[in-house]
Amino acid sequence: MFTGLIETVGHVTATRSSPAGRRLTIEAASLAEGLAPGASVCVDGVCLTVAQVHGTHVEFDAVRETLEHSTLGRLRPGDRVNLERSLSADGRFEGHFVQGHVEGTAAIRRKLSSDGVHVIWFEPPADLLPCIVPKGAIALDGVSLTIAEVHDGQFSVALIPTTIDRTTLWSKPVGAAVNIETDILARTVVHWLRSAQNRTGEAGLTLATLQEHGFA
Repeated sequence: MFTGLIETVGHVTATRSSPAGRRLTIEAASLAEGLAPGASVCVDGVCLTVAQVHGTHVEFDAVRETLEHSTLGRLRPGDRVNLERSLSADGRFEGHFVQGHVEGTAAIRRKLSSDGVHVIWFEPPADLLPCIVPKGAIALDGVSLTIAEVHDGQFSVALIPTTIDRTTLWSKPVGAAVNIETDILARTVVHWLRSAQNRTGEAGLTLATLQEHGFA
Protein backbone atom coordinates (compact mmCIF):
# COMPACT_ATOMS: atom_id res chain seq x y z
CA MET A 1 0.00 0.00 0.00
CA PHE A 2 1.20 3.49 -0.88
CA THR A 3 0.00 7.05 -0.35
CA GLY A 4 0.82 8.72 -3.65
CA LEU A 5 3.26 11.13 -1.99
CA ILE A 6 6.43 10.82 -4.04
CA GLU A 7 9.63 10.56 -2.00
CA THR A 8 12.16 11.10 -4.76
CA VAL A 9 12.65 11.04 -8.52
CA GLY A 10 14.98 8.27 -9.65
CA HIS A 11 16.80 7.69 -12.93
CA VAL A 12 16.74 4.55 -15.03
CA THR A 13 20.32 3.41 -15.57
CA ALA A 14 19.72 0.11 -17.38
CA THR A 15 17.01 -2.15 -18.79
CA ARG A 16 17.36 -5.68 -20.07
CA SER A 17 15.24 -8.68 -20.88
CA SER A 18 14.75 -11.20 -18.09
CA PRO A 19 12.93 -14.53 -17.73
CA ALA A 20 10.07 -12.66 -16.02
CA GLY A 21 9.85 -9.92 -18.64
CA ARG A 22 12.25 -7.04 -18.07
CA ARG A 23 14.82 -6.12 -15.43
CA LEU A 24 14.97 -2.41 -14.57
CA THR A 25 17.88 -0.78 -12.75
CA ILE A 26 17.09 2.56 -11.13
CA GLU A 27 19.37 5.01 -9.36
CA ALA A 28 17.23 5.80 -6.31
CA ALA A 29 19.57 8.02 -4.26
CA SER A 30 18.77 8.02 -0.53
CA LEU A 31 15.55 6.05 -1.03
CA ALA A 32 17.71 2.96 -1.54
CA GLU A 33 18.89 3.11 2.07
CA GLY A 34 17.35 0.30 4.06
CA LEU A 35 15.82 -1.39 1.03
CA ALA A 36 16.33 -5.14 0.76
CA PRO A 37 15.25 -7.79 -1.75
CA GLY A 38 11.53 -8.41 -1.34
CA ALA A 39 10.61 -4.83 -0.40
CA SER A 40 7.88 -3.04 -2.33
CA VAL A 41 8.48 0.22 -4.18
CA CYS A 42 6.03 2.19 -6.29
CA VAL A 43 7.77 3.03 -9.60
CA ASP A 44 5.77 5.54 -11.65
CA GLY A 45 2.65 4.19 -9.99
CA VAL A 46 3.46 0.49 -10.39
CA CYS A 47 4.13 -1.66 -7.33
CA LEU A 48 7.37 -3.55 -7.95
CA THR A 49 9.40 -5.88 -5.77
CA VAL A 50 13.05 -5.15 -5.13
CA ALA A 51 15.22 -7.85 -6.70
CA GLN A 52 18.68 -6.56 -5.79
CA VAL A 53 20.27 -3.49 -4.24
CA HIS A 54 23.76 -2.24 -5.12
CA GLY A 55 24.48 0.94 -3.23
CA THR A 56 21.97 3.48 -4.52
CA HIS A 57 21.05 1.33 -7.53
CA VAL A 58 17.96 -0.83 -7.17
CA GLU A 59 16.90 -3.60 -9.54
CA PHE A 60 13.31 -4.66 -10.23
CA ASP A 61 11.64 -7.29 -12.41
CA ALA A 62 8.59 -6.15 -14.38
CA VAL A 63 6.48 -9.04 -15.68
CA ARG A 64 4.88 -9.03 -19.13
CA GLU A 65 1.43 -8.15 -17.73
CA THR A 66 2.90 -5.03 -16.15
CA LEU A 67 4.80 -4.09 -19.31
CA GLU A 68 1.65 -4.39 -21.42
CA HIS A 69 -0.58 -2.28 -19.15
CA SER A 70 1.82 0.44 -18.06
CA THR A 71 4.56 2.69 -19.39
CA LEU A 72 7.35 0.66 -17.78
CA GLY A 73 8.03 -1.24 -20.98
CA ARG A 74 8.93 2.06 -22.67
CA LEU A 75 11.52 3.12 -20.10
CA ARG A 76 15.04 3.69 -21.33
CA PRO A 77 18.30 4.66 -19.58
CA GLY A 78 18.15 8.30 -18.55
CA ASP A 79 14.38 8.38 -18.05
CA ARG A 80 13.14 9.82 -14.75
CA VAL A 81 10.64 7.94 -12.57
CA ASN A 82 8.62 8.79 -9.46
CA LEU A 83 9.48 6.60 -6.48
CA GLU A 84 7.72 5.85 -3.19
CA ARG A 85 8.39 3.14 -0.63
CA SER A 86 5.47 1.15 0.76
CA LEU A 87 3.68 2.60 3.76
CA SER A 88 4.89 1.28 7.11
CA ALA A 89 2.33 0.24 9.72
CA ASP A 90 3.30 3.14 11.98
CA GLY A 91 3.63 5.65 9.14
CA ARG A 92 1.60 8.80 8.71
CA PHE A 93 -1.06 8.54 6.03
CA GLU A 94 -1.56 11.72 4.02
CA GLY A 95 -2.34 11.15 0.32
CA HIS A 96 -4.91 8.49 -0.54
CA PHE A 97 -4.87 4.71 -0.70
CA VAL A 98 -2.73 3.78 -3.72
CA GLN A 99 -2.28 0.08 -4.41
CA GLY A 100 0.23 0.32 -7.21
CA HIS A 101 -2.13 -1.70 -9.42
CA VAL A 102 -2.10 0.34 -12.63
CA GLU A 103 -5.23 -0.04 -14.75
CA GLY A 104 -3.85 1.43 -17.95
CA THR A 105 -2.37 4.63 -19.33
CA ALA A 106 -3.81 8.08 -19.98
CA ALA A 107 -2.50 10.48 -22.64
CA ILE A 108 -1.68 14.11 -21.89
CA ARG A 109 -3.90 16.24 -24.15
CA ARG A 110 -3.36 19.78 -22.87
CA LYS A 111 -1.09 21.70 -20.49
CA LEU A 112 -2.27 25.11 -19.33
CA SER A 113 -0.46 27.72 -17.25
CA SER A 114 -1.98 30.98 -16.06
CA ASP A 115 -1.26 33.19 -13.04
CA GLY A 116 0.75 30.47 -11.34
CA VAL A 117 -1.91 27.80 -11.88
CA HIS A 118 -0.75 24.73 -13.80
CA VAL A 119 -3.40 22.38 -15.20
CA ILE A 120 -3.03 19.18 -17.22
CA TRP A 121 -5.85 17.51 -19.17
CA PHE A 122 -5.68 13.74 -19.68
CA GLU A 123 -7.60 11.31 -21.87
CA PRO A 124 -8.01 7.97 -20.07
CA PRO A 125 -9.33 4.65 -21.42
CA ALA A 126 -13.11 4.96 -21.83
CA ASP A 127 -13.81 2.06 -19.47
CA LEU A 128 -12.17 3.96 -16.58
CA LEU A 129 -14.29 7.10 -16.92
CA PRO A 130 -17.07 5.89 -14.56
CA CYS A 131 -14.45 5.76 -11.77
CA ILE A 132 -13.19 9.29 -12.46
CA VAL A 133 -15.32 11.90 -10.69
CA PRO A 134 -14.80 15.62 -9.98
CA LYS A 135 -13.04 16.19 -6.64
CA GLY A 136 -12.27 12.48 -6.41
CA ALA A 137 -8.80 11.01 -5.96
CA ILE A 138 -6.60 9.55 -8.68
CA ALA A 139 -2.99 8.39 -8.97
CA LEU A 140 -1.02 9.44 -12.08
CA ASP A 141 2.48 7.99 -12.39
CA GLY A 142 2.09 7.25 -8.69
CA VAL A 143 1.24 10.84 -7.71
CA SER A 144 -1.85 11.33 -5.54
CA LEU A 145 -3.99 14.05 -7.12
CA THR A 146 -7.48 15.50 -6.93
CA ILE A 147 -9.57 15.50 -10.10
CA ALA A 148 -10.62 19.04 -10.99
CA GLU A 149 -12.97 18.59 -13.95
CA VAL A 150 -14.34 15.79 -16.12
CA HIS A 151 -15.54 16.73 -19.59
CA ASP A 152 -15.94 15.06 -23.00
CA GLY A 153 -14.02 11.93 -22.08
CA GLN A 154 -11.15 13.83 -20.48
CA PHE A 155 -10.27 14.98 -16.98
CA SER A 156 -8.00 17.64 -15.52
CA VAL A 157 -5.81 18.02 -12.46
CA ALA A 158 -4.13 21.14 -11.06
CA LEU A 159 -0.51 20.86 -9.93
CA ILE A 160 0.84 22.80 -7.00
CA PRO A 161 4.48 24.01 -7.11
CA THR A 162 5.59 21.19 -4.79
CA THR A 163 4.21 18.57 -7.17
CA ILE A 164 5.89 20.27 -10.12
CA ASP A 165 9.24 20.39 -8.30
CA ARG A 166 9.18 16.89 -6.80
CA THR A 167 7.62 14.73 -9.55
CA THR A 168 7.96 14.20 -13.28
CA LEU A 169 4.39 15.10 -14.29
CA TRP A 170 4.77 18.69 -15.49
CA SER A 171 7.94 17.89 -17.43
CA LYS A 172 6.11 15.42 -19.67
CA PRO A 173 5.06 16.72 -23.10
CA VAL A 174 1.61 16.73 -24.66
CA GLY A 175 0.99 13.28 -26.13
CA ALA A 176 3.00 11.46 -23.47
CA ALA A 177 1.38 8.62 -21.55
CA VAL A 178 1.13 8.30 -17.78
CA ASN A 179 0.12 5.35 -15.63
CA ILE A 180 -3.33 5.66 -14.14
CA GLU A 181 -4.90 4.09 -11.06
CA THR A 182 -8.42 5.17 -10.14
CA ASP A 183 -9.52 5.49 -6.53
CA ILE A 184 -10.15 2.08 -4.97
CA LEU A 185 -13.38 3.25 -3.32
CA ALA A 186 -14.87 4.56 -6.58
CA ARG A 187 -13.68 1.47 -8.41
CA THR A 188 -15.28 -0.87 -5.87
CA VAL A 189 -18.64 0.93 -6.00
CA VAL A 190 -18.70 0.96 -9.81
CA HIS A 191 -17.77 -2.74 -9.93
CA TRP A 192 -20.48 -3.66 -7.44
CA LEU A 193 -23.15 -1.69 -9.31
CA ARG A 194 -22.15 -3.23 -12.64
CA SER A 195 -22.23 -6.71 -11.13
CA ALA A 196 -25.64 -6.06 -9.57
CA GLN A 197 -26.96 -4.77 -12.89
CA ASN A 198 -25.68 -7.84 -14.72
CA ARG A 199 -27.40 -10.12 -12.21
CA THR A 200 -30.73 -8.30 -12.13
CA GLY A 201 -30.90 -6.83 -15.60
CA GLU A 202 -31.94 -3.53 -14.05
CA ALA A 203 -30.25 -0.28 -15.02
CA GLY A 204 -28.66 1.68 -12.21
CA LEU A 205 -29.15 1.40 -8.47
CA THR A 206 -32.71 0.78 -7.30
CA LEU A 207 -34.39 0.36 -3.91
CA ALA A 208 -35.22 -3.23 -4.85
CA THR A 209 -31.56 -3.97 -5.63
CA LEU A 210 -30.45 -2.55 -2.28
CA GLN A 211 -33.08 -4.56 -0.39
CA GLU A 212 -32.11 -7.70 -2.26
CA HIS A 213 -28.54 -7.33 -1.03
CA GLY A 214 -29.42 -6.70 2.58
CA PHE A 215 -29.77 -2.90 2.68
CA ALA A 216 -33.15 -2.37 4.35
